[in-house]
Amino acid sequence: MLRSAFKRVSSSSSSTYLIRRSFGSESSSTPERKVAVLGAAGGIGQPLALLMKLNPLVSKLALYDIASTPGVAADVSHINTRSQVTGYMGEDQLAKALEGSDLVIIPAGVPRKPGMTRDDLFNINAGIVKSLCTAIAKYCPNALVNMISNPVNSTVPIAAEIFKKAGTYYEKKLFGVTTLDVVRAKTFYAGKANVSPAGVNVPVVGGHAGITILPLFSQATPKANLGDEEIKALTKRTQDGGTEVVEAKAGKGSATLSMAYAGAVFADSCLKGLNGVPDIVECSYVQSTITELPFFASKVKLGKNGVEEVLGLGPLSDYEKQGLESLKAELKSSIEKGIKFAKDN
Repeated sequence: MLRSAFKRVSSSSSSTYLIRRSFGSESSSTPERKVAVLGAAGGIGQPLALLMKLNPLVSKLALYDIASTPGVAADVSHINTRSQVTGYMGEDQLAKALEGSDLVIIPAGVPRKPGMTRDDLFNINAGIVKSLCTAIAKYCPNALVNMISNPVNSTVPIAAEIFKKAGTYYEKKLFGVTTLDVVRAKTFYAGKANVSPAGVNVPVVGGHAGITILPLFSQATPKANLGDEEIKALTKRTQDGGTEVVEAKAGKGSATLSMAYAGAVFADSCLKGLNGVPDIVECSYVQSTITELPFFASKVKLGKNGVEEVLGLGPLSDYEKQGLESLKAELKSSIEKGIKFAKDN
């Protein structure tokens, strides 16, 4: 079985095989799209650069970081797919990296280490996000922005405030990437339900840290007859997924590979939306009015201008209703912390 799988990917069409498993295929009418990855030499950035190179919807791939980017770009550029890859290094090259971008993905920042919460990352990563978003506002203000840098609950509000200051805030074009929470929820649920993960769908709402992550297993498909304790355990594991990886790597990294995959999946959906593909729905942390909080993760419909529609939460179980109320205070605090940083700095 394994040997036959390798045969399928070892021919000259290997990249096409890999692409079609997760990403849309190229046609003669596929628009030209430039994607910039900021933080492309990092633990998430490198595998994300690889995955975006495999995406046939990308015609130009700009890889930016403060160091090592030319090497990453040279390596990735040898892959026989459509996109032209260029590496940019240092602040003086950031403008060129951004100019003409349709989509900017930001995995830049420091990773979590054992014992470190997402909140511990705040002071370092907040400054990085502020600097990068200031440049985005100047050089590609109309681009969709996919925020991966943690803590997402705070960095998205920071980005919004920076764009407001610059007069370039388009709420439909700013996304916090929470797809990894969805990927984990699908995987863990499939294991318990004994079904293929490929056919599973689980909405995840709220935020992107700890108890603010609320998987809606009551809405999961296909339906499985799981007990209350199993649902609670699945919820806890989804919320603690990042910590699980950090501890397993024993101080040598965080969730880089799975995050890169999740970031590539969400970016692909954004590109499909930009290209007019109908009915593209993903969970994402965006400006929202479905709760009293100004930012909230839920299902959103993607289109040519980014968010076409923020979808409602749907019916919740009593356990999920309780989880929703429990997460609000922490999420509100994270949002306010981000806004305060942006206004004070």
